[in-house]
Amino acid sequence: MKFMKLGSKPDQFQTDGDNIRYVATELATDMVITVGEVKFYLHKFPLLSKSSRLQKLAANSNEENSDDINIDDIPGGPAAFEICAKFCYGMIVTLNAYNVVAARCAAQYLEMHETVEKGNLIYKIDVFLTSSIFRSWKDSIIVLQTTKSLNPWSEDLKIVSHCLDSIASKASIDASKVEWSYTYNRKKLPSENGNDTHWNGVRKQQLVPKDWWVEDLCELQIDMYKKVITTIRSKGRVSADVIGEALRAYILRRLPGFSKGLIQEADLVKCHYLVDTITWLVPREKNSVSCSFLLRLLQASIILECGENGRMELMKKIGQQLEEATVADLLIQAPSGETTPYNVELVRDLVEQFLIQEPDGHNDCPADNEFREISHGEVSDASRVKVAKLVDGYLAEAARDCSLPLSKFVELAQMVSGFPRPTHDGIYRAIDVYLKEHPEITKSERKRICRLMDCRKLSVDASAHAVQNERLPLRVVVQVLFFEQVRSTTSSAGDSTPELAGSIKALLPGGSHASSRSATTNTEDDWDAVPTAEDLKALKGGLANIRLKEETEHGNDSNLAKINSEKVAMTKVKGLIMSKKIFSKLWSNKERHSENSSSDTSESPASSTAEETKSTPSRSRRH
Repeated sequence: MKFMKLGSKPDQFQTDGDNIRYVATELATDMVITVGEVKFYLHKFPLLSKSSRLQKLAANSNEENSDDINIDDIPGGPAAFEICAKFCYGMIVTLNAYNVVAARCAAQYLEMHETVEKGNLIYKIDVFLTSSIFRSWKDSIIVLQTTKSLNPWSEDLKIVSHCLDSIASKASIDASKVEWSYTYNRKKLPSENGNDTHWNGVRKQQLVPKDWWVEDLCELQIDMYKKVITTIRSKGRVSADVIGEALRAYILRRLPGFSKGLIQEADLVKCHYLVDTITWLVPREKNSVSCSFLLRLLQASIILECGENGRMELMKKIGQQLEEATVADLLIQAPSGETTPYNVELVRDLVEQFLIQEPDGHNDCPADNEFREISHGEVSDASRVKVAKLVDGYLAEAARDCSLPLSKFVELAQMVSGFPRPTHDGIYRAIDVYLKEHPEITKSERKRICRLMDCRKLSVDASAHAVQNERLPLRVVVQVLFFEQVRSTTSSAGDSTPELAGSIKALLPGGSHASSRSATTNTEDDWDAVPTAEDLKALKGGLANIRLKEETEHGNDSNLAKINSEKVAMTKVKGLIMSKKIFSKLWSNKERHSENSSSDTSESPASSTAEETKSTPSRSRRH
């Protein structure tokens, strides 16, 4: 820390109790100056020779036949006045970053200018500030902290602006030119930890991180911090990601529990202002701060009931980076009074912001907001894949809440239903969790939620789980089984997906129109019902039978046909133990489809399948 000593005489100021100061000399004092509750018993000559204001006050007191002067409004109070008084006496005074601003403001109040006496206190302090304090990184920060209690004097004397410029200029300098000490307790570079400082016997220059200044500024109060960051950004030489790191470090220091989504500070008004200010300071540039940080900031904003404009701005920024978030980031607690533990509606709004992204990340023309449309063109497929996976994972966690309405679950899932996904395993898991935690939902609701997934996009493991899942409607299990059979056939044959049998088409979405028309209401209800373990076992046997018949029809190898014929026979035996209910469903649909087919379409997959079903033994003989 820089310091300056003034004067050469020993300090002769003495104290009598808490409220009396006097100079221990042989000469009797002839002036009493009251500053607040402290009385100073001093001599007129040394004081009046350097202070124009005291000259005027002393003249007024002489007219009133009084030696008492009251200066309660002097900036810095008794301590600052004592420094000025000691300077007038020529006694030793030490100025440093902690007391120099108070002394400067008090000297200004006392009008200790060069016109009164050459080399007066104002001149000497200004030289000290310019040549030492403002050239020191840490001293500039300390001085800036002391200016708050001395406003408006420190503002009027340009001390605040000089401090801001000094700090901002140093923070904006090339890191390789930093030669002063700074605080850096976060993850350091190897060279800063004392490692890897030599290579081939040659000492390497230690590298300074770009954000070397971040921690020292955390000592500032939020209002001064805001001014510093604003000044640094105005210089335009510090990247947005470094500014973002500074904001993150500051709020973690000043708001305990922030990283956990908690507000542990008792002064909620102070926290409110802090969060609002940090929100305002977040750079507009995308990825200047992490999505996780923005979500924590949004959560704090909601808890503290900060301004709506700030929250909306945060949500827009989160929407631009939503693919970076994790499921844990999105598990934001619902406001008090809500029946659900998680704020699902907030996540829905964030996904909506992800869809509404402007080309340049901001809009300088408010009038254009009227014409802003939802556009998927601004979002890359890679981002959509990540967001779809994120929403699937979030729904799987939110579905554990027994009070989560189906409408909220479906609404959020449908927002990303058109997004590309490698598999639908994630949404299947979410659906399974919801069905497990909400066993009371109706058949129609169960059917509605299962429409969110595409059975053709389930992985092998997910399909294996689904065919054993007694919570899924029977229709869905049939679809999963069939597509698993098709996938197995396609992969073994190296061919495209074979034509679907008419009996299966009738069970799938968009199947035979005639079949769907002829199906009775009771039959549809059966398909939407939850299958039993016996039903699942029987379905697997029935669909395996169909698969073997298709292989037998299209096989070119006579040996393969013989083997398949044997498999068909074995499957028939297994079919004897099938549930009568399932067996009738599978084959009645085939018969109905055949009856409803016209003569000119007798060669369609549905009708041919019905005919083949009646003549399975003869077909085996033909091959």
